[in-house]
Amino acid sequence: MANELTISATTIPGVLLLTLPVHGDNRGWFKENWQREKMVALGLPDFHPVQNNISFNDEVGVTRGIHAEPWDKFISVASGRIFGAWVDLRAGESFGTVFTTEMGPEHAIYVPRGVGNAYQTLEPNTAYTYLVNDHWSPDAQYTFLNLADETVAIDWPIPLDSVEVSEKDLAHPRLADVAPLTPRKTLVLGAQGQLGRALTTLLPDAVAWDIDEFDMTSPEAWDAVDWSGFDTIINAAAYTNVDGAETPEGRRAAWLVNVHAVVHLARTAIAHNLTIVHVSSDYVFDGERETHSVEETFAPLGVYGQTKAAGDAVVMTVPKHYLVRTSWVVGDGPNFIRTMQTQAEKGVDPKVVDDQIGLLTYTSDLAQGIVDLLTGDKPHGTYNVTSGGEPRSWFQIAQQAFADAGHDPARVTPVSTEEYFADAGDKLISPRPKFSTLE
Repeated sequence: MANELTISATTIPGVLLLTLPVHGDNRGWFKENWQREKMVALGLPDFHPVQNNISFNDEVGVTRGIHAEPWDKFISVASGRIFGAWVDLRAGESFGTVFTTEMGPEHAIYVPRGVGNAYQTLEPNTAYTYLVNDHWSPDAQYTFLNLADETVAIDWPIPLDSVEVSEKDLAHPRLADVAPLTPRKTLVLGAQGQLGRALTTLLPDAVAWDIDEFDMTSPEAWDAVDWSGFDTIINAAAYTNVDGAETPEGRRAAWLVNVHAVVHLARTAIAHNLTIVHVSSDYVFDGERETHSVEETFAPLGVYGQTKAAGDAVVMTVPKHYLVRTSWVVGDGPNFIRTMQTQAEKGVDPKVVDDQIGLLTYTSDLAQGIVDLLTGDKPHGTYNVTSGGEPRSWFQIAQQAFADAGHDPARVTPVSTEEYFADAGDKLISPRPKFSTLE
């Protein structure tokens, strides 16, 4: 009688034990050893295996481990039986936690990166199989633990002094001397921008690159990085000169940064099973609706909006993506509020458009929203992230900026967008959405 496929948690966070249906008769048995759709539906991470390895052992008592590799493993027994032992060697509160069980062909176990794996054969002719989600490399970061470590105190069925074990495994360090495997890192692209600086403040352990460190428009730059040490890329880089994008030079630059570079990002994420966060804009919409939902279709008015919409479409092809749309960003650097307050101090009485409505987004709020998405187990997909409050026009925001700086808000004069750009002359001006408010 075959068991049902089940998945259960263990004492080690992220280590999952599976019971596999095994169908047998007088000819032998058959099982689905790996069935992505069924297993993922029951809670197994979709870990994208790329290599299959088999360890064959002739005799009872062969003992191997404890090895923690920098990749995830799906382990099963093809023939024979084993006593398996797993030790958490990842940095964190669960470091040193142990899980042991006996396994035959009716079981499998999912072992995340950094959890040490060991086993002892209980029957002759035992085949122990691994599916892993990175290709083996001698340069990878490995972590080892001594099989006889007194702290974890694994109760081996067959004493270690009477089994077949390698000298190398016997020479591994005790737990007190093990350097825990550090988590994969988050990469922030556009680190010197307003949002990039806010993100690196909240994510001090993230790798932060700007154009000087990494040219995201270059395919060779993407190919040169060892992505095995990363699990997330936050793309806070973009070409954002809305009017400049209407010029021949600006159009090419906008498409290069906002689309072609995003293609390289998406390809990398898919190839290496990375999560990406891509920051987009209200300019992907035409602004005819008073509020924009995450389901609204693209209808950009200008070149900048067109390139952001195209980048969004690329990002949506990545299985593990967060597409974050925002509006009217204000942060550490040149921004509208600072400009208004500088003009107030200089005695300038500005004219500001009153027929564009939206919500400000402070980079501190936007960065926190991104961190919350990454740490809150939110479903992948599209999210709107803005600061709170009621929608206002740029004119109303300018008045508030004057008042906050101790100046008379009546010095700000409201004008229409058409009036504001009437004196632009030959300068190319991009059309603006009338309503930029994101739900």
